[in-house]
Amino acid sequence: MLIPEYVKGHNLLAGKSVLITAAAGAGIGYAAAIKAAEEGCRALMISDIHDGRLNEAAEKIKDETGMEAVYTHVCNVTVEDDVQSLIAAAEQQLSGVDVLINNAGLGGSKLLVEMEDKEWDRVLDVTLTGTMRMTRAMLPKMMERKSGAIVNNASVLGWRAQKEQAHYAAAKAGVMALTRCSAVEAAEYGIRINAVSPSIALHDFLRKSAPQDLLDQLASREAFGRAAEVWEIANIMMFLASDYSSYLAGEVISASSQRA
Repeated sequence: MLIPEYVKGHNLLAGKSVLITAAAGAGIGYAAAIKAAEEGCRALMISDIHDGRLNEAAEKIKDETGMEAVYTHVCNVTVEDDVQSLIAAAEQQLSGVDVLINNAGLGGSKLLVEMEDKEWDRVLDVTLTGTMRMTRAMLPKMMERKSGAIVNNASVLGWRAQKEQAHYAAAKAGVMALTRCSAVEAAEYGIRINAVSPSIALHDFLRKSAPQDLLDQLASREAFGRAAEVWEIANIMMFLASDYSSYLAGEVISASSQRA
């Protein structure tokens, strides 16, 4: 199946500031940062645990989009002090955060009977609790302004069963539940919290870390007979971050035909 032509922005985020976690590298977070710039955001901050890669990503975003107001901040979402520092820096440098994209997550493959507590805990801490920490820290700021949008990165594994993915699937199902519950609490303040649930989106790290035959098998199950491009997932994030999703709260949009 042919990959559709890449379409640049339509100014969906004009006048908005955007904060994205885990945005260094070649994955969905970086694609979302590029799209946010192309969609006309007024300022952008990207975070990651890798300082060197983070600075490289910021320079690439500036070069590729022409945007100058791109800021960086190192953050490990499993450390509360890091999260608080990131939110404070973003609030100051972006003059308030309009959009938060929670992209940080950690996967792995292990049969449940072979899984150690530390493996389970690490995936849950980054993927689910990290998303909670970021949301918990960001909400009071948005509540004060009575506006804002939070977009979480979930996964079809929150719905679907797959061998060796109990920890990751549990974490992503938790992200979905967190999205729904926090959205109800935030809605009265004019804040929207929603999520996108990708299936398989190909990027360099995934190609290096997963067997090609598994990637081909997963892609063959999709309605279009191929994996998603990372920018196709980022496009959905831009919709959820924009005012076009003004009546969505607690929704999880499946970017896959493999919902169940």
